[in-house]
Amino acid sequence: VCRPTRQLHAASTNRMVGDANSTAPPASGSTDDEPGWWNNPRAQDITFDVLAGCYAIIALVALIQLIRIQRRVPEYGWTTQKVFHLLNFVCASFRAGVFPFWREVDALPNAAARAALMDTPGLLFFTTYALLVLFWAEIYHQARSFPTGALRPTFVGVNALVYAFQGSLWTWEGAQPKVGTVLEKVSALFLASACAAAAAGFLVYGGRLFAMLRRFPAESRGRRKKLREVGAVTVTCATCFTVRAVMVCLSAFAETKDGLDVMNHPVRNALYYACCEIAPSALVLFILRKLPPRTRREGDERRTPRRERRGRDRGEVRGDDERREPLLGDEEEGRVRGRNRRDRD
Repeated sequence: VCRPTRQLHAASTNRMVGDANSTAPPASGSTDDEPGWWNNPRAQDITFDVLAGCYAIIALVALIQLIRIQRRVPEYGWTTQKVFHLLNFVCASFRAGVFPFWREVDALPNAAARAALMDTPGLLFFTTYALLVLFWAEIYHQARSFPTGALRPTFVGVNALVYAFQGSLWTWEGAQPKVGTVLEKVSALFLASACAAAAAGFLVYGGRLFAMLRRFPAESRGRRKKLREVGAVTVTCATCFTVRAVMVCLSAFAETKDGLDVMNHPVRNALYYACCEIAPSALVLFILRKLPPRTRREGDERRTPRRERRGRDRGEVRGDDERREPLLGDEEEGRVRGRNRRDRD
């Protein structure tokens, strides 16, 4: 899913590293060597270091949020939200670990190892946000009383197919480097299709959830906030996966010096990763910053907020008629509120 980072080997290795065993900048006599700060290796290194720092921050935030949720509601095991934060952490950590050494990685003699290091984070990113699409699909199907039994097997099957197909291409490319260019184009088309499918999933189920929320009564608690959240995540994620699909194809098939060789252009590189991964990750982590409420145990009455105790004493207990559809972070919250209501009853 990160095919633009591999176009370097298919079209312009000599411009950037000189040869397969050298990390020197391109020779001044190269036909593609144009004056400009973007051809400065130092500028390219700084760009990747900054991107690595951004990914490190995202990984740290995701890990902290995962730990906070686990400490708040440890009794529910690995919920969708916890798995989402774990995948975000792994994906961002992978990027943060590879980007500072991108020249060394790009110069690896083993094509399969090089491809795996560059493309695995993109596959993890696809799985992370396909999980969000799955959760939205389950919400919509449950709200409309549609069967949900096939959704999770479909999610697992699609991801297994993507990883198996991509892994077979890596193995083939490592065994037969001569066909590497053809395999990269096949892989680009396949991964672009996967990105387009993810974008379609966000548009379909994000649009359906948005329309369903709009039909709720205007006075419903949290309706306006959820509309903003679902709308923002739908537009952002659908756009990022669409842009990724287009750039993957253009990068694989571009033959001119103006192609999308993002590894050799720090501005394009920064824009690509900022728009396609960093922005959606930061947005969703910001939306999921709220923690679910603590499970109320026996003897915890004194810890209940004063406003909630007074409202409950007056009979103002929140009922199920306040329909509050979740985005993702309310999964644990809904379970905790249900348990608390049962305990009060």
